[in-house]
Amino acid sequence: MSQPTGDMIVAAARQWLGTPYVHQASALGAGCDCLGLIRGVWRSCYGTEPEQPPAYTMDWSEPQGEEALWQAALRHLAPKPREAAAIGDVILFRMRAGAVAKHVAIQTAVDAPARFIHAYCGHGVVETALSRPWQRRIVARFAFPMQAPAGCSSTRGEGDADSDAVGEEVM
Repeated sequence: MSQPTGDMIVAAARQWLGTPYVHQASALGAGCDCLGLIRGVWRSCYGTEPEQPPAYTMDWSEPQGEEALWQAALRHLAPKPREAAAIGDVILFRMRAGAVAKHVAIQTAVDAPARFIHAYCGHGVVETALSRPWQRRIVARFAFPMQAPAGCSSTRGEGDADSDAVGEEVM
């Protein structure tokens, strides 16, 4: 299987536009949260997900202060410098100082205006300008892997109806 390009990742993410926001879901057209969107794009590009995430609450390990979403991203994605933006990147956000990072999105444009797709509580999956307030919240940037990790099926899937997830934001 060939490596998905940034354009392929963005095209897969755009298929999710208009999907309603549903906490812990990852079902194209039926519902997803921010992690569910990333999971669905992964399935489109690689097939089987690398791990089944545990159930989580909307405060996403905040009381424990654990960076669970960041750790999951480090297990399956390639870290990049925050300044090295490219289309198709996965962006990790910290929504407020002192909180854990708990929102993820896919960068869709890097030139002015920069844009990203994310599942946003109360709005569903939308494409949004990566404005200064959003840019200030970026704590990490990742690329999808060059090829599907060992243990992942090479059969590319659609955004099937899994409903477990690893992390989410409250906005």
